Amino acid sequence: MNHNAPICIFDIETIPDTQTGKLLYPQLADLSEEEAITELQKIRQEEAGSDFMRLPLHKIACLSFLWFENQTLKLHSLSLENHDEQGILSTFLRAFNKKPTLISWNGANFDLPVLLYRMAHHKLNATALLQGNNSAKGYLNRYSQSHIDLMQKFSFEAWGNKQKLDIIASLCGFAGKGEIDGHQVVPMVLEDRWQELTTYCESDVINTWLIYIRYQLLTGEIDMQTADNAVNFTKNYLQTLTNADGKPRHARFYEE
Repeated sequence: MNHNAPICIFDIETIPDTQTGKLLYPQLADLSEEEAITELQKIRQEEAGSDFMRLPLHKIACLSFLWFENQTLKLHSLSLENHDEQGILSTFLRAFNKKPTLISWNGANFDLPVLLYRMAHHKLNATALLQGNNSAKGYLNRYSQSHIDLMQKFSFEAWGNKQKLDIIASLCGFAGKGEIDGHQVVPMVLEDRWQELTTYCESDVINTWLIYIRYQLLTGEIDMQTADNAVNFTKNYLQTLTNADGKPRHARFYEE
């Protein structure tokens, strides 16, 4: 697969933003972090029938991205274990200096808006992300080729057709999400299960990358042999990744 620009496949995992939540709901001011999260979820459940927070109230707990450049893959994760949220965002923003092509699953409706809200919260300069936004090359332009939201591509941008990442990954024969889902993110953060969280976030990124390879095949950008080679190349790279205890990090993607 040959690309003029680097490719950045990314995903975020979030928890409720209790700092802003306590400003919006003063009755939560004296609660602990865990108590405030629980109450914010209850309030949201009453408001909307779901505890999925409004986008500005999503705090980044983990951001993972797979970088493809010069026929090389590199998987990165930034989490609240070792960074504050501002540090996560600032580090990710620096990647935009190389003007990568962004690949996401539902990034146009969730990840990018959340990132922008959080950058506003931390008073960050997001020029690298926003530059040229009104042009065909702007990352936030829905018709831009600088950001390919695969959920939108597969659904023809029709909300009724939108599918979950896990479903399409399984459809294409990839590993999917496994036993963890987004509802477990808050418990993982509160219980300091950071390796579990980053592995989960990275799994979404890997699935998105593999689906992107399949999408390139669908659109005729690559042929079957190139697609198979790209998948095998990815599996070979993943076999080099281990956890701190030396155990394989993403064996689900290459073990039959």
